[in-house]
Amino acid sequence: MGHAERTPGTGMLALPIVSEVRVARAMRPLTDRWQRTPVAPRGATLLGLSFRPLQAEALGLDAHATLQKLLACPFQVVRLGAYWSRIEPAPGQFCPDELDRQLDAAERAGKQIILNVGAVKAFGYPEFFVPAHQLRQPLREGTLVQPDGQRPLLAAATAFVTRIVEHYRDRRAIVAWQVEHEAVDPLGMEHSWRLAAAFVQQEVAAVRAADPTRPIMLNGFLPTSWPVRVQQWWRTRDQGDSLSVAQRLADIVGIDYYPRHALVTLGGRTVYLDGGRWHQRRRRQLFAWAAAHGRQLMVSEGQAEPWETATIPPNPGAGGMYSCLPEQVIENYNQCMRWQQEASHLYAYLFWGAEYWVVRDAGGDPRYLHAFARILERA
Repeated sequence: MGHAERTPGTGMLALPIVSEVRVARAMRPLTDRWQRTPVAPRGATLLGLSFRPLQAEALGLDAHATLQKLLACPFQVVRLGAYWSRIEPAPGQFCPDELDRQLDAAERAGKQIILNVGAVKAFGYPEFFVPAHQLRQPLREGTLVQPDGQRPLLAAATAFVTRIVEHYRDRRAIVAWQVEHEAVDPLGMEHSWRLAAAFVQQEVAAVRAADPTRPIMLNGFLPTSWPVRVQQWWRTRDQGDSLSVAQRLADIVGIDYYPRHALVTLGGRTVYLDGGRWHQRRRRQLFAWAAAHGRQLMVSEGQAEPWETATIPPNPGAGGMYSCLPEQVIENYNQCMRWQQEASHLYAYLFWGAEYWVVRDAGGDPRYLHAFARILERA
């Protein structure tokens, strides 16, 4: 199509896509820019991180030692996960020992704890943690997982979250329960089934019944680019995305914020989506809603590790990855702190990728850990 034949609407449609696409070499030289990047004040916002034992193991780390190293940092909040398939490895078994040790360590370090009780989904790859004995057949792709269609799964899920809450509700360090993870969104690009809002609502009711004293957090992915925004709207148009459902069901709405991620590698270069202004309208709507309804917002996942085309972030000894260099740990945090200049403060900001910082440090690159420490010192 020639320029003379292009309609104004087509040009306007192409503009956001073109402006948000970057083609770049994935590996970049490391610099000291993280040392010069200003750190925004956090105000009353609590700082913390999420801990993923499976990610630590996948990176070749000892999970408990990694958690201990991270807990020595002076942040306020840690998010831990009750992974159903690990706690219930066989019918009739309940094995919370690993999670008990994590909570013990967090309590000794004086941290506040947000505990993700699952059940079907929890943070950290593969995000799906239903024990094999609780699901005789895979969930059918392209469907909504409704209560009526999955009664045995719903009964088992609500029983599990109830048991987890009852097991831990006397721990004073726990400040909130998280139910599911990006509850009603598809499971990445690997699966197209989705939990129905009615399914999640019953899990939330079970948690509230087991502990009516603590708030419930639900989180959702905030699209930062136009293509992702359109895709998310299309895939969740029947009941809304996880942020919308969180607004209906939760006391605290968690925002998952990833401004840059890889799409595909072609030869020696990678195509990235680099988020622009397209998330601002949705984000402002969330802040206005929270202020009007007396709800809290937090950043449940602030990108602080690379998001490349592999599940495990690459760890090149001689360089860093374009999707999240050490200085971007600070820059992404700063961006979210600037949101507070327009509206009420964020309850908390949790950095995502702490296990990656530790494996980088073990390989001789402490920049990610030092960037985090710099935020904690100066915020």
